[in-house]
Amino acid sequence: MADLAVLEDPKMRAVNEKHGDDHGVNLGKLRALAKQLKTQQDLARELWGTGDTAARLLALLICRPKAFQRDELDTMLREARAPKAHDWLVNYVVKKSPHSEELRLAWFGDPDPVVASAGWALTAERVVKKPEGLDLAGLLDAVEAEMKDAPDRLQWAMNHCLAQIGIEHAEYRDRATDIGERLEVLKDYPTPRNCTSPFAPTWIAEMVRRRQAGQ
Repeated sequence: MADLAVLEDPKMRAVNEKHGDDHGVNLGKLRALAKQLKTQQDLARELWGTGDTAARLLALLICRPKAFQRDELDTMLREARAPKAHDWLVNYVVKKSPHSEELRLAWFGDPDPVVASAGWALTAERVVKKPEGLDLAGLLDAVEAEMKDAPDRLQWAMNHCLAQIGIEHAEYRDRATDIGERLEVLKDYPTPRNCTSPFAPTWIAEMVRRRQAGQ
């Protein structure tokens, strides 16, 4: 915790707090500290238990993802209100856990939109890597009905799933693109030059174009 305190930068905290992340630690320096510590599951649990966002991010970098129990991960996700901690927990830990599919199903329809966003993020992962058994048409139905008015983080995850269906599954590409065009979610999202817009129709078209160009 003393090492993390030394890394704290008030200017970085001010920038991060605009995105809902209450820490001021440079993530490159945080990763360097994690590299020094290496994997330490017990320390990771202690760091998570502090409730401090920077400590929790460090915990996610030094933990052993497969060592967490299902209920432990469920509790951690519900505690992770800072967007970066939530994102890292899902991507760095839950996706590598043997409990990921069980948690995907449990979180997908959760009444808490932040928890539900994790279920949608895991579903988007399955759309790409293991689509067998998924009801892709049903997912598009849900996106069409709910995404427009969903809270920001849930909306972002649903949009990601929509785009991945359109990118990965040609038979649903036209419908996914049409849904994106009609709902206009993230259409005006500020996108840096040389980056792909998160607006689903643009995202789908660009990724398909790149794949075709590479064939």
